Amino acid sequence: METRETRASASEVKFLVSAALGDEVEKWAKRWLLADPHGAQYNVTSLYFDTPAGDVLNRNGSFARGKYRIRRYDNSPTVFLERKLRAKTVVTKRRSIVDLEDLPLLESHTLDRNWNGGYWFHRRLQARGLQPATQISYLRSARVLDTKAGFMRLTLDRQLAAQPIDKFEFSANPGEAIFPDGKVILELKFRHRMPSLFRELIDDLVLTPQPLSKFRLAAGALANVHA
Repeated sequence: METRETRASASEVKFLVSAALGDEVEKWAKRWLLADPHGAQYNVTSLYFDTPAGDVLNRNGSFARGKYRIRRYDNSPTVFLERKLRAKTVVTKRRSIVDLEDLPLLESHTLDRNWNGGYWFHRRLQARGLQPATQISYLRSARVLDTKAGFMRLTLDRQLAAQPIDKFEFSANPGEAIFPDGKVILELKFRHRMPSLFRELIDDLVLTPQPLSKFRLAAGALANVHA
């Protein structure tokens, strides 16, 4: 029902690429990497939380280190409650799985200690004054490889869309496109040093890494729509 993971010196390098370049990367990945055991391609929809003052978006104080979200894969009847904290080179992730139909419990001001998997998340949302803020969805392609140097994972996120939310529920409507021109977010994940395969990919396709936050990209896209 619940897992906790602490990854020391874990790395995640991100790139924003064109749709055409994303297709090239996917061809490369299919040649060198294996399909993710959970599925080579699937839909991801996440509900992100923030305070009414926008402390997470603006990275105020301790809000800059972590994000709380509810993640759903495809049309699954279960969802993941997640907290991701980052402090320098250490990433700590806590997640638990609950039934989709139980999400209305988060609307209550009363905490249910008997809610297996959901109590900790509900308690943290209340303690930090977090409320539903944004739904973000995208189509993810994922390839992996387990090597002597450690596990490596490549993901390509396409068709990113977002919409503001104020309820603990998923909308079938994806909302506004974050990248109207079809740009793709490429993420390379690995432990310790970058694998030589990833270095070759970056060099061959002349890729430039950059810090990217889907939550902040969504906020920017929605602000432009409603300006």
